[in-house]
Amino acid sequence: MPVFELSDPRWLEFVQACGGATPFHHPSWAALIARSYGYKAFALAYSNEHGQVLAGLPVVEVRGPLRGRRWVSLPFTDECPVLTRSPIVKPDLTAALDAARRRAGVGSIEVRDSLQGSATLPDPIAVTHRLRLQSDPDLVFGKSLRPSVRKWIAKAEKDSVVVRRGDSSSALTDTFYALHLETRRRQGVPVQPRRYFDLLWSEMIEQGLGFVLLAYAGDTPIAGAVFLAWRDTVIYKYGASDTAYWDKHPNHLIMWSAIKWGCVNGFRTFDFGRSDFKSEGLRRFKKSWGSEESGLVYTTVGDKKARPSGGRLQDGLGVLIRRTPPLACRILGELLYKYAA
Repeated sequence: MPVFELSDPRWLEFVQACGGATPFHHPSWAALIARSYGYKAFALAYSNEHGQVLAGLPVVEVRGPLRGRRWVSLPFTDECPVLTRSPIVKPDLTAALDAARRRAGVGSIEVRDSLQGSATLPDPIAVTHRLRLQSDPDLVFGKSLRPSVRKWIAKAEKDSVVVRRGDSSSALTDTFYALHLETRRRQGVPVQPRRYFDLLWSEMIEQGLGFVLLAYAGDTPIAGAVFLAWRDTVIYKYGASDTAYWDKHPNHLIMWSAIKWGCVNGFRTFDFGRSDFKSEGLRRFKKSWGSEESGLVYTTVGDKKARPSGGRLQDGLGVLIRRTPPLACRILGELLYKYAA
């Protein structure tokens, strides 16, 4: 299975031709991840005698002290199904992936998709939620959203919450980042390195592959979210908010603003992203928008080494982050975040 550079025009042409492609398949997304964390990104693909790509997937090669050298399609990505535009079936593709990683001397390749074949180890990992969009947002508002959601959107508007689209890099790297940093600290989770958000703006947002929405109470930014958007799909990627303003429900107004934008601009699907099985409250929230929940399966081809469960170390890290200034959350992210791939 040949390796393609992400900059190869044949790869982009193939991705653009596949109906199932999402923003996560765009070459800029894999390149962004690789540049942010010092990894190598490429594509594995079949091509015919004319050089036309028939099937493939983007890949990032990651290395870590605990799990060695691996291929992942893709790290820090909720879902990245294998793309095909030929009669090639997934078991054949699975065998090709296994052969490719063996030739490269790589222990395993993890695919954010369900694959079949004797060499695979599928793992139900989480759930995802998707809302079918329509050209008229009023139809989505009236038929898909539960009454409680419509109520909180109206409450935010009544309280004069205003949602604005970020029109400069500072909207992401300063305003949203500050909210995101405090949210991650509250959750006890390290934050992504600052350079990641610099690249997210230049490689995705500025290229028309996503947008940032910020909610304000007067002149105060109280919530924000990052969305990726390409082809038929809008993906909710990150959200952050100030707990002091939760009673104004800015997150509901931000989410509705993004959904409405997707409807008006011809998108067909709004993807709420991954939710862990145990996150029952988050799953209820996403379902309240009229989304359909489906299982999310990741498949490992080759030697499967268990993901570090975290256990007491993860719990202790969470306590440390919550009890220290935001700077500690940021430093830990700079040092450790890449190893979560």
